[in-house]
Amino acid sequence: MAPPSRHVDAVAAVLPVLLTILLPSAAAIGVNYGTKGDNLPPPATVAKFLANRTRIDRVKLFDTNPDIVKAFAGTGITVMVTAGNGDIPTLGTKDGAAAWVAANIAPYYPATDISLVAVGNEIINTADNALIGGLVPAMRTLRAALVAAGFRRIRVSTPHSLGILSVSSPPSASRFLDVLDRTFFAPMLEFLRKTKSPFVVNPYPYFGYNGDTIPYALARRPNPGVLDPGTGITYTSMLEAQLDSVFSAMKKLGFEDVDITVGETGWPTKAEPGQAGVSVAEAAEYNRYLIGEASSGSGTPLMPKRTFETYIFALFNENLKPGPIAERNFGLFKPDLTPMYDVGLMKDTGKSSASAPAPAKGGNASGAAVTKRDSESEAAAPADEASAPAPSSVGKKVSTKATAPAPSDDGSASPEPSEGESADEKNPEEEEEEEGDDAAATTTPGGDGDSPETEAAGDDAKESEGKNNPHGHGDSSEAISVMFSVPSMLTIALSAILLHL
Repeated sequence: MAPPSRHVDAVAAVLPVLLTILLPSAAAIGVNYGTKGDNLPPPATVAKFLANRTRIDRVKLFDTNPDIVKAFAGTGITVMVTAGNGDIPTLGTKDGAAAWVAANIAPYYPATDISLVAVGNEIINTADNALIGGLVPAMRTLRAALVAAGFRRIRVSTPHSLGILSVSSPPSASRFLDVLDRTFFAPMLEFLRKTKSPFVVNPYPYFGYNGDTIPYALARRPNPGVLDPGTGITYTSMLEAQLDSVFSAMKKLGFEDVDITVGETGWPTKAEPGQAGVSVAEAAEYNRYLIGEASSGSGTPLMPKRTFETYIFALFNENLKPGPIAERNFGLFKPDLTPMYDVGLMKDTGKSSASAPAPAKGGNASGAAVTKRDSESEAAAPADEASAPAPSSVGKKVSTKATAPAPSDDGSASPEPSEGESADEKNPEEEEEEEGDDAAATTTPGGDGDSPETEAAGDDAKESEGKNNPHGHGDSSEAISVMFSVPSMLTIALSAILLHL
């Protein structure tokens, strides 16, 4: 056999360098953009700042505020919008869903790259039987309305707190709430699978730690970790344990192939006086770890190599939010758009980012009880008198058993969407049942959208869109898609090397 050519040797020598250069910049990261503050900059200013000055390439909104949705037009930033809890009954009807799409999507898409509609927010936490029972039908009907309008690329899902788990630790034993597992979660996951949409969860190690488990919650190395006797895995990151708990619950129902998206996670810079583990340093430490994990594509112990579409909570501190002090202090940026701390999100970090605080030392004082609501779950309908299964204590409340792995969260791959007939004449169930569902392609953390080949009938969204690249990002965005840009850039770089050898 002939010895390897000098070309092969050169490629072998250069490839590790290229990977080192390209992969760290390839992470796509999102942020939750809440507006419960009286000192926040105008939406147009925020959109321009995110597009031009940061590496954030996606935002999640808690409503469909037209000023905000319009502000992101042409920015290359993908947008997840939310239909309020109170909209769920209307979305369950064909006419209601069509009217909602006409009012909240059609005027803005595709100029604004709307990637997903979240139907409600943490509905199980409302304990409202009417909302819980109507959620999956509303998701189906809304999906059919989007397809009928020609907006096949827009996915439909709904965010969950970790209160959806009746058992959350160890991860291998995790399962969904009894009764709801088969009657609610299985049909939902079937819908998500058929429409190639993600299961969205909101994992918060912050709401599961105590003073003794700060290193575990922050994934600070070294820490003794927590053993899962069912698998023999020792978790040193509470976030990974939470994600694997969600995965295990999904797997028990046969839906381990459905992607998981992290809809919310973060760490506050301020909390109750004397509360251990909360400062600018710890917030920077957690979010730096989070972004590193999103960049690495290493996945979790039960989901190796899986990449998760991730949205940090939150863009700004929101001084009008009710509840504990921490609720108002999750922001990454100040109202003047300077960073609260540096976690590598700025494009010109050396010039404008605040210097990163040193990692905090592990605290030993007992953490004060913390409760997070999703006060962003704005339009929740009044709770029914009829009782629903109570959410587990894991969700957004401090677990006194935070030494054990808590529940889990998200991820997303990017299969090519199939082509098919227009769903204009299908009812919601027929649309859902269609093989491959011509649905919106699930997007990678690096981009929300379809490949150029996908041409749904009447998809105005084909989007006149010389503006969108194959992953739905406009030319103005410098954020790089993990699944698209790294292979492409490697190919270009390696080709250039070979041509010059």
